[in-house]
Formats: sequence, structure tokens, C-alpha cells
Amino acid sequence: MLKFSFKSTWIPATASDTLFVGVVLVAIGIWSAALFVLLAGGSILIIFGIYMLHKIVEHGFGLSSGSPYGKFGGVRSVISAASEIPLFVSVAVVTLYTQSLDISSMIQYQEVHGPLLFIVPLAAVAMYIVILSKMPFGPFSIVESKELVSGYKTEHFGVWRAGLEVCNGLKTYVLMFLFITVFIGGIPLWWTLAGMVILTLSLSFICALSPMLSPFDSVTVQMVITGIMVVYAAVLGVFA
Repeated sequence: MLKFSFKSTWIPATASDTLFVGVVLVAIGIWSAALFVLLAGGSILIIFGIYMLHKIVEHGFGLSSGSPYGKFGGVRSVISAASEIPLFVSVAVVTLYTQSLDISSMIQYQEVHGPLLFIVPLAAVAMYIVILSKMPFGPFSIVESKELVSGYKTEHFGVWRAGLEVCNGLKTYVLMFLFITVFIGGIPLWWTLAGMVILTLSLSFICALSPMLSPFDSVTVQMVITGIMVVYAAVLGVFA
């Protein structure tokens, strides 16, 4: 991020000036709002609404530059929305136990019954895979595959690229913080940071050792995971 902050900044001649700059500010704004909701213990649906809004923002990044690489990167970001479906099923499973969509209520439930990580482990795995799908150069990172150069980020330089990296950092931080809060509960800050470090290391190893899947294979794997989670949720719904 700091590296890009000191590089030359310009807007491509083919770009829409307002959209090119605006999407960077919107991206930072929505994930700052998501972090506030998380810290306030608000509804998890608000965070997921922001998560889905980010797909539109990614598409806007691709369209704003006028570059074919950015355009196809934006299109692939829409295709990658298949990775969001396991997230909603995961939350539905958690809600079966907590009877609430408020993050504060989920924390209170775990104070009494213990971490949801051990109660509904498959839901935790599903959300972990969702976070993995948002990591750069991971097996599901079809938006940043090599044939698209840098995907929707290709034409953003200098300060605009630094702002984009701030957005991506905020997004990763919020998703990992949410994972720890939902499945482990309200733990001290130092333990939360340690958990994030462990998550980051595990995700990094998977990204380094796993090949990047094609768009078709990525969506297929995500749909299989979704099917497994739907069956899991149905079984829990019957016996819960």
C-alpha cells in the first residue's frame, strides 16, 4: 500500500473520471462501515449486505477504467458470487442455535454453550472457504488469474491503487474478525489478533500450494460445497 502511495497517479484516457475515483472511495467506505457494525455487535445481515455490495463495487472497478482486462476482471467478480452462497448457508446454520442474527447475541450464546466452532464445525469450514476465495492468488481467485494481468485492478495506479489495497486489507480484516467472533466468541484482543495470524498463515499456505482453478472449476467446487452445506443445514434443522 505504501509503495503505491508514492508512485505516479493518473487516470487512463479511456476511463470515466468520476467512476474511476468514486469506486475507490465507496469501497473503503463500505468496509469501514462493516467494521463498525462488527465492533458494535450489530446484525450480521448488514455485513453480508455490504459483502454483496462489494461485488457491485468490484464490477465498477472493472468498468471504470475502460480496459478489457479490467472489464473481464469485473465480469469474473460477478461469476465468483457463487462463493457467497455457502456463507449464507453457514449463517443459517449458526442462527439455528443462537436464534438471532445479532453478533452480540452470538457472543452471548457462546459464553454459555462454548465456541460454535466445535458445535457446527462444517459451518466454520464453509466460512473459512469463503475467506479463502477472497485471498489473492488462491485456488478460487479467478478475478486475478494471470491471463487478466491484475483483473479489475489493472489500470488503477498510484494513490488509487493504494486506496484499493486499503479496501482489500479492510475486507480481509473484517472477514477474519467476523469468523473468530462468530465461531469462537468474544475473546480478548490479543487472542483475536493471534487467531487472525493463524488464519492468515493457514490461508497463505493453501494459496501457495494450491493451483488456481479455472472459472468453471471454481464455480463447480463452490456449488458442491453449497450442496453439502444445504444438506447439513437441513439435517440440523430436523434434529436441532
